Order: sequence, then C-alpha cells, then structure tokens
Amino acid sequence: MQNILVTGGAGYIGSHCCKELHKRGFYPITIDNLVHGHRENVKWGKLYQGDIGNPKQLKELFDNHPVLAILHFAAYAYVGESMTVPLKYYENNVQKTIHLLHWALKYNIKYFIFSSSCAVYGLPDTIPIDEEHPRSPISPYGRSKYMIEEILTDCSMAYPMAFMSLRYFNAAGADPDGEIGEKHDPETHLIPLILDVAAGRTDKIKVFGNDYETRDGSCIRDYIHVTDLAKAHVLALEKLLSGEPSHYLNLGTGKGFSVLETIEIAKKITGKNIAYAVTERRPGDPPVLTASNEKAVRILDWTPDFTDLEDIVQTAWNWHKNLG
Repeated sequence: MQNILVTGGAGYIGSHCCKELHKRGFYPITIDNLVHGHRENVKWGKLYQGDIGNPKQLKELFDNHPVLAILHFAAYAYVGESMTVPLKYYENNVQKTIHLLHWALKYNIKYFIFSSSCAVYGLPDTIPIDEEHPRSPISPYGRSKYMIEEILTDCSMAYPMAFMSLRYFNAAGADPDGEIGEKHDPETHLIPLILDVAAGRTDKIKVFGNDYETRDGSCIRDYIHVTDLAKAHVLALEKLLSGEPSHYLNLGTGKGFSVLETIEIAKKITGKNIAYAVTERRPGDPPVLTASNEKAVRILDWTPDFTDLEDIVQTAWNWHKNLG
C-alpha cells in the first residue's frame, strides 16, 4: 500500500479522509498534535503525535515511511478567534505549511492536496460562487488559506510539485457507519450546535439575524457532507497521480438552506423541540453562500452523494445523540 501523509488526520475532516484513503487502497499516516484532534479517530493507519513545525518529528516520519503524497488539513480554523489573535493563525497555518513544504521537497514528494475554504472569497459579489470569483478574505483565517494557495501556486511553478486546493463550503454530517463524527471544543458549527439542543445539552440555539434579504430572513449556507468531502480528496489525489495538473476546486452541493430551515429539519429528524433566540447579526456574515461545484464535478468525476439536508442531518444525529 502506498503511504499518504495526512496532517491533522485526527480531526473531523481529516479522519474521514483517512477512512476513504484506506477504502481506496492507500495507507494513511497521520501526524496530529491532538490540540483539536482526537486519538480515537485514527483507526486506519499509524498516528504520529507531533507537529508539522517540528523538524525532528518530520525527519523521523519521512525517514521511516516513504510518502507518496500529502493531504494537508492541519490548521487552526476558528474565524472569530483569528480576528483577536491573528499571529497565532499566521504562525500555525502559514509558517508551518511553508516548513512542511520544505520537507516535502527534501523528500521528493510531488503531490499535495490542500484543505482550503470558501473563506478565501470573503463577501461574495455573485451567487453561486465559482472558482473565478475574486478572492478577498475578511479574516486572518481566510487570509491564511489565501496565502497558502498563493504559496502553492508559486511552488508548483518553481518545483516538481502539483497540488489541488479544495475550497470547502459548510462541512457537515458524520460517517454513515457511525465510526467517526464531528466533535469540536469549542463547537462553532451550526448543525452540531442545533443537535446539542435536541440532545438536551444546551437550552437553545442562537440565530444571528433574521432580517437578511433571504426567503425567511436568516442566512443561507451550502452544506456538504463530510464523506463527500473525503471522496473528493481521494479523487483529487488519484487525478494528480494520473497526471492531472494543479487546480483550485470548490466543494459544495450548490444547494442552500437557511438557518431557520436547518432548525426545522433537525426538529423533524430528532423529534425534539429546538428552542432558538434571535440575536444581532455577526459582522461579516454574508446573507447567502452557495457554491458552483461544476469544475470539481468535471475535473474529479465527482458527484456528492448527500444533496438532501435531511440525510446529512440524519447522519449527524445518529452520531451526535450517542456522544458523552
């Protein structure tokens, strides 16, 4: 089996990608400092508890395990936090990625899959957003992803390295087999926060604004199931291995659901009353964020399996209701 290094492979999306890599005949090797990841998520390959900024740990890993490609998820990803401690995000996300790229070049690793974000676009000018939309991030988190994309572009022109930068919209759901799922601390994603209310862990969910120019006044987002994300990563890897050039690709369904619609769907799935309180808008929240995924469908031969939000929420609830 060919070794694939998965940075941040103990996290939410990284662990689902490790499972998909294993299913497709690769051997995932995870490096994760377990600050936000979970040891129990690493089920399909070796775990190095370490940091991609640590040269000794990377040398040990690469010396002992020849690596064909890197799937890079390791990053801090709290937008609000990035506004208050930006250097934390630039040091961890950007500086350590540069360090990782140096080691990739040293060990002749030619394929790099990057976990990017729709945050690179900032406030959208047009909906749905395609890959030609201007990138104008409005947070240090989004700018860190933007910077890494620029670095990868320059590296691909200067060195024998090809990359895929996959720009996620709203990752959601859990492994349909129930082996892994979403568990953040603190939790900021809408669906698990809603399900916390359904499970009785919290009293109500905050709805940030109900006066947007949308069909019910609340923000609309594009939810992409985490296993569909995982499949796209492995397809991107396989395409690079077959000679496909570097690309930036949006990963979403192209369908938008509002906050209030998502709450109603969760009520239906869980059979629970879900109380909510409308509060002030959050600065920088666009009314609508939906993806054009046509390029990813065409380049990767990829189609999301989960396009109905009810199905996505059902997998999330199956996982979430059994959390301690």
